[in-house]
Amino acid sequence: MKKQIFWWLFSLVTAATMEAHDTWLMPERFMATPGATLRFDLTSASGFTGPELAIKPERVERTFCRLGGEVSELTVAGLGEKSLGFTATFSRPSVAVVAVDLKPRILELSPEKIELYFREIHAGEALRAVWAASPEPRRWRERYLKHTKTFVRIGEPRAEETGWAQPVGAALEIVPERNPSILKVGDVLSVLVLGAGVPMPGFAVGFVAAGELREHVVFTDKDGRAQAALDAPGAWLIHGTDLRRAASGEWEWESDFTTMTVNVL
Repeated sequence: MKKQIFWWLFSLVTAATMEAHDTWLMPERFMATPGATLRFDLTSASGFTGPELAIKPERVERTFCRLGGEVSELTVAGLGEKSLGFTATFSRPSVAVVAVDLKPRILELSPEKIELYFREIHAGEALRAVWAASPEPRRWRERYLKHTKTFVRIGEPRAEETGWAQPVGAALEIVPERNPSILKVGDVLSVLVLGAGVPMPGFAVGFVAAGELREHVVFTDKDGRAQAALDAPGAWLIHGTDLRRAASGEWEWESDFTTMTVNVL
């Protein structure tokens, strides 16, 4: 356990020198009354301990807000020191699904940082073998995209509403299989991981509570599902990375990062 914590802390220090790997969307509160206008902050950080780096507005590819069956976009509220703000107004009771996708960027890593990167994203042996078999001089250029999502409970939604279980159409997405707006400490949250709309078996999903060093890492089953017990109150980050060899010759690797934030009562 001590060794795991050492590597986790070491990764936080080193990741800051290259690229903060997790980008997430956080509402100012997870519950509101109908008619409320809420702020959502988009930030990147090397651990789920609070906002660190603001996302520039020009990096945003898409914003998405679904309340019941109505879909709209978010309004940009301004760029802060540590986050990019958005707002949305919610007119009626429902569980709002809010998402932001970012445009692709290119990441270059030196060979000595690859093992640390693999540890951070819980890469499997197949990916490691592909990298090990790469001819010298080995070069790492990666085109990556990021996809974020969160939920807000507005008023008292009808029990039969299940809009929270519908995908938002991101290239890589984690979909909750129980209502994410009423989670309590001790609940087991099951999620479905979709890549281009298709379930992804053998995919590493991380569950981590805000401010915690401890992370639950679970691999999806043959149907693309994973679950973990939520054993602490407050905000949780559920996240994962799909890293693969690139089809283009302009870069060697391609990836999608996905995050989902929920609140545990």
